[in-house]
Amino acid sequence: MPEKMGYPWEAKIVTPDFIMSKIEPGMSIFIGTGTAEPRTLAQWLMNSNLGNLQDLEVIQLVSLGDTIPLDERYAKKFRLKTFFSGWTASDAVTEGRIDIIPSRFSRIPWFFKSGAYRVDVAFIQITPPDEFGYATLGVGVDVSRRAMESAKLVVGEISHLTPRTLGDTIIHVNDFHYLVETTEPPIYFPRWPVQEVHRKLASNIASVIQDGSCISFGIGPVYEALAPELTRKHHLGIHTPFFTDPLMDLVKSGAVTNRMKRFFRGKCLATYTFGTQELMLWLDRNPMMEFQPLDVVLDPKNIGLNDRVITILPARKADLTGDVSLHVGKGNVTATPGAAQEFAAGAAMSADGRVLFALPSRNLNGQSNIVLSAGSFPHQFSNRESIDLIVTEYGIAYLTGRTVRERALALIDIAHPGDREKIFDQAKKAKLIYSDQIYYVDSEHLYPDHLSCIHTFKGNLTVRFRAIKPSDEDEMRRLFYRFSDQAVYYRYFSPIKTMPHTKMQEYVNVDYSRIMSIVGVIDAPGAEKIIAEARYVRRRDNPFADTAFIVDEDLQGKGIASFLFDMLIRVAKENGIEGFTADVLVDNKAMLKVYEKAPYTMKAQISGGVYELSIPFTETMAPA
Repeated sequence: MPEKMGYPWEAKIVTPDFIMSKIEPGMSIFIGTGTAEPRTLAQWLMNSNLGNLQDLEVIQLVSLGDTIPLDERYAKKFRLKTFFSGWTASDAVTEGRIDIIPSRFSRIPWFFKSGAYRVDVAFIQITPPDEFGYATLGVGVDVSRRAMESAKLVVGEISHLTPRTLGDTIIHVNDFHYLVETTEPPIYFPRWPVQEVHRKLASNIASVIQDGSCISFGIGPVYEALAPELTRKHHLGIHTPFFTDPLMDLVKSGAVTNRMKRFFRGKCLATYTFGTQELMLWLDRNPMMEFQPLDVVLDPKNIGLNDRVITILPARKADLTGDVSLHVGKGNVTATPGAAQEFAAGAAMSADGRVLFALPSRNLNGQSNIVLSAGSFPHQFSNRESIDLIVTEYGIAYLTGRTVRERALALIDIAHPGDREKIFDQAKKAKLIYSDQIYYVDSEHLYPDHLSCIHTFKGNLTVRFRAIKPSDEDEMRRLFYRFSDQAVYYRYFSPIKTMPHTKMQEYVNVDYSRIMSIVGVIDAPGAEKIIAEARYVRRRDNPFADTAFIVDEDLQGKGIASFLFDMLIRVAKENGIEGFTADVLVDNKAMLKVYEKAPYTMKAQISGGVYELSIPFTETMAPA
């Protein structure tokens, strides 16, 4: 404990035992939340044998630590009321030993301000006061100020290891009746271990986060893996309930500037801190940080003031209609249905905002997390209309504006390959997809996920490339109908007018061992838009493959076809193909130029107004 400096406020310092003697049976006691939990006062409350500590009501917003025991020994002493059980209280909730208060988190401060919740005593963790008597609320702002305003007895626990934070955290010792000093460190949490599945999942999430986006983070391995994937982004903003070690890394990388935000521009906005001692030291007086209470951070109107809000939420299960269930238990601090709904509403109000749910394709028991129906699982996020994307390590399902059938196909595509056939059959029986829908059993294991990449073309056009999927049927049809009659003729050598389901589904369901189709996609408002495709079909009678390309007419001349051609060559050589062939109409000069750029000798002969091209990979083009 530091040496006393003779400040006037030191006269308020008392022992924890003295505070316990001031509590009367039946009182309601608010205890600071999470890493801002006043550990010494909480421990004395739990361990003291004073006879007056009976029939108490303990209110804590989120239970993160292990200070407040919830077993039957304490049933006569207190009962915990919480808005979310967090880690240690989940079992106690299901067993009826604590009371859960369903609520939107942004509404919680109002309950205290209005008197809807009675608070007799408030235990609040604070930093050491300065020479003028000003302290800060440190790493947990939530509703502490509201609880203090309502309480008859307010006690501040001075923690010398808690960082002094900036924002709506400044508080004066005159707002406390008594002060207690503690030698207990704040509650620290180690960083999450990251597995390969989390890295793949994070890579997919990062691919849809644009420069200038404003992101909200949660707690867990997906977020730990996501931060390194975002370090190459520019001018990201942070608006999140919890500030964590991965976010600290992201700010340090320079990817976060908060310059594009409208709400607290230039600042990372948060309510809580969750993480290591290194994070706590970094936060001390950090001018990049702005801590505000729950009704500020989680108010959808405030969230929506920022453009390109990306709400990233973890899910436990996702069903084929787009409904999700959220986690329960450890690691589920920020993904309550109430908090998820508020951030979803905020993203909906944001210009180009999106709601993204992320989950591994299988759980730890090897069971599929993509299911026919998630209705039997608890913690439902019952607002499928608000979900824009669902992401697994196998890809991204775009849901905005899609029918239930299109959603089902997209979600089957990102399920674990070993589960897709079963889910496909279930979807057929449930009539979620066409009764004649095609499914190639072998395609689930042959899908070339390694081909996925991103490239930026002329005019700052960013295109993601990947192998075609069965769920691309409708988007490929839309691409077909955007083409002029001339473009269709160039591609198909006939004046095709329609592309019905029966024909297009055969086109998108490919045998990857013989056919390779690579599509180029861009992020359209709220959806994924296919703007190009290149494919080869291996010939059965020789080691060559036939090729064809299509590029959205509005985007031709940017080099997309040439990029796709280079990808096709690389993939073809990897699969043992010895060369390409192609038929190009003589007046299709643009496509002819694409083939002429091949690094191999192109042989051509004209027959019936068509160039018959042959490009053996064994004959390298001589330098010009």
